[in-house]
Amino acid sequence: MGGQAKNKKKNKPKRKDNRQNRDGGFVDLSPQERMKVRMHEKAKKKTAEKYSVQQLLEKTQEYMDSFDFEMAGLFCQRALDVDSTNLRALDMLGHICSELGDMQKAKSVFLRAVALSPDVGHSKYMYLGQIHTGQEAVDYYTKGIQVLLSALEKQETMAQTGAAGTADENDEVPSRKDVSVAYCSLAEIYLTDLCMEEGAADKCREFIEKALQYHHDNPEALQLMASYLFSTERNQEGKEYLLKSVGMWLPAQKQSAASSTTEEETQNEIPPYESRITTAKLLIESEEYEMAVDVLEGLLEEDDEVVQVWYLSGWVCFLQWEKAKQQQEREGSEPSEEKKEEWKALQDAAKSYLTNAKKLYSKLRCDDQPMLEHAEQLLGELGGEMEEEDEDPTLDEDYEPCSDDEEEGEAEAPMEH
Repeated sequence: MGGQAKNKKKNKPKRKDNRQNRDGGFVDLSPQERMKVRMHEKAKKKTAEKYSVQQLLEKTQEYMDSFDFEMAGLFCQRALDVDSTNLRALDMLGHICSELGDMQKAKSVFLRAVALSPDVGHSKYMYLGQIHTGQEAVDYYTKGIQVLLSALEKQETMAQTGAAGTADENDEVPSRKDVSVAYCSLAEIYLTDLCMEEGAADKCREFIEKALQYHHDNPEALQLMASYLFSTERNQEGKEYLLKSVGMWLPAQKQSAASSTTEEETQNEIPPYESRITTAKLLIESEEYEMAVDVLEGLLEEDDEVVQVWYLSGWVCFLQWEKAKQQQEREGSEPSEEKKEEWKALQDAAKSYLTNAKKLYSKLRCDDQPMLEHAEQLLGELGGEMEEEDEDPTLDEDYEPCSDDEEEGEAEAPMEH
């Protein structure tokens, strides 16, 4: 009997091991935690039975397209619960986390995608490049370009030979435009983060030229070349590239806005929001004020809670107002009533934009002190902030800051900040 008792003791660890495997390794959790785990596993099983991963990702994309990233994240996570190694789902979740401002989670998701598939799929490297700065960003972009070029070469070879591909639904379909955009990202780093590095200017130009080689009409590449030329004091050349860049998308955007349509092809050609802020700055620097106003109005229409856009809108109106007065002084004649009204319209528009910029600055707790100081300086030269009863804080869709027939005081209440 003693021997039998010993045998039972020897068997106990085996029983414990079996229970641990059956519970998924959560034997050390509290009863409540274990219940949550079981419920989660049950939900995963139910989701897998009811929806395919493809269906869940289609729903994820729908919510992403409507900018509801919270809901998109829920559906994407459900897809990953069913298939934790789905590369498309990981890329989408990383993008969603970036949009929601959770950069740490976004980084971990993209790094998981890299670990699962280091040589297939370039977009994860592009996102990682955006999350990082300096040399780390360069390394991610460079790897992404290598993956992209390899996939593009394979795709073009198959097209030339007429070979049938075995495309997976998770495979990214590369394009020459993707390569151009990737080289733009590299060039931008050497214009900003690494601008003081030895040979930065040469590398910047090299990458811009490669971007234009793969897509000669890429507005971002044309604008980057303009920025590069301005930085090397070749202003006339820079202006030519800038105007060509803006001409690739601004007329189509204005036509689309006038007809209240948002054709996908038109939207795809419009550079990202941040890039268009740079466009406005460069246009102001080139004294292309009216075109700058058009760009800034489009930005405000898209998102009216960006302080810098309000500030730039006020600055360009101030510059138009100042230029009109200086021109009149050179002519040496008494300004007409029409001219005086035009000046008043520009002055009021500048005051309104800059006043709103200051209020939004306070509301959002911005930390760009030089911008705030310049806005205050401009307001001082304009005669002070716009009085609340005279403000037009919403800046109606039809409001044109440089029109002669501007109506004042249309808003019933001041902007609340």
